[in-house]
Amino acid sequence: MKILIVDDNPTNIIIIREILKKENYRNTAAASSAAEMFQQLGIRENGHEAGKLPGPSDIDLILLDMMMPEMDGITACRVIQQYDGLKDIPIIMVTAVGDSKKLAEALDAGAVDYVTKPINKVELMARIRLALRLKQEKDWHKERDQRIQEELKLAALVQNAVLSSAINDPEFEIDALYKPSFELAGDLYSWYPLDEGRYGIILLDMMGHGISSSLFCMFIASVLKDTVSTYVEPEKVVQELNRRFNQLHIENQLVQYYFTAIYLVVDTKHKKIDYVNAGHPPALFFQKGGEVVRLETVCPPVGLFDKIETTTHTINYEGEGHVVLYTDGLMEVIEGTQEEQIEYLERTLKGIHRLDKDLMERLFFDENHLHEREDDKCLVWITLKEGTVSQ
Repeated sequence: MKILIVDDNPTNIIIIREILKKENYRNTAAASSAAEMFQQLGIRENGHEAGKLPGPSDIDLILLDMMMPEMDGITACRVIQQYDGLKDIPIIMVTAVGDSKKLAEALDAGAVDYVTKPINKVELMARIRLALRLKQEKDWHKERDQRIQEELKLAALVQNAVLSSAINDPEFEIDALYKPSFELAGDLYSWYPLDEGRYGIILLDMMGHGISSSLFCMFIASVLKDTVSTYVEPEKVVQELNRRFNQLHIENQLVQYYFTAIYLVVDTKHKKIDYVNAGHPPALFFQKGGEVVRLETVCPPVGLFDKIETTTHTINYEGEGHVVLYTDGLMEVIEGTQEEQIEYLERTLKGIHRLDKDLMERLFFDENHLHEREDDKCLVWITLKEGTVSQ
């Protein structure tokens, strides 16, 4: 525990040091001016080089005289507050001035407390103990927050690891672009090769953001492979996911969690796409030379009800084509109503057969599209290398 005493009067420094020594605060340092204090804190040239960030200081508390030549204590206090590494050091003003406006100015400048001259030993030590206790609590919270941030970064790496890798087969390609809004995300995409040229593909968007949504996402990710491989057919897969999700019963749950999803089975052998859309924005099917087909919503989101009724819908195709799945976060970068947003996607993506990541980045994922509370943005692109569409 190190206390820095700043006073242009050597006698005042001696008095304060003796008081501290009798209370077993023996690790003290002294400075006779603001400039000398800045040197000990690692601030250069009287604090005027605010861009030169000093390293962490070993000073735990500063007793700062308010009235000093060259630079007074209030101005010096404002300088210290410019530095992230120093502004949490508690500063107690020591003053002979009884002007309440000046004292208020000192507190506004960043001081945590003040004592008046002549110094009362009992009052000084009480204020020092309070300031150090508050600093200890603040340091504990900072360390805890840092640990939480490190754990969140690790969780984000784990979450990213469950996302499927690109597939490039003779009749089928699939890849994705994904930008979460926070360290942990609420969107999830996965695809699985099934049998005889069939692929199960899902894109879901969990309600909300942050840790809760990401944990629900990880639960769904943990049951997806088994669910898809066991049930395969879209309506059965979505119903099973609804059943599994509703098993996560949380007592006194204030928020009703749910997710929108679109699940497809692409059959490249029989040239058809079976799908269920559970409250999700419509996927877009682009057939070369044909009209754009929307894979619209046919049942409510997963998790809202104990049971959901859903029916598998089928699209048949011939020749080449592509299917684009996306979340509502991607739509939000487009101005207009929802219908206008979808029409824009149809016009923009119709003539692009293969996924052009650079173009998609510029159109939908560029930093110019960032908002204060931006949603997760995800785009999944399915290329059908042989594929006239019928429903």
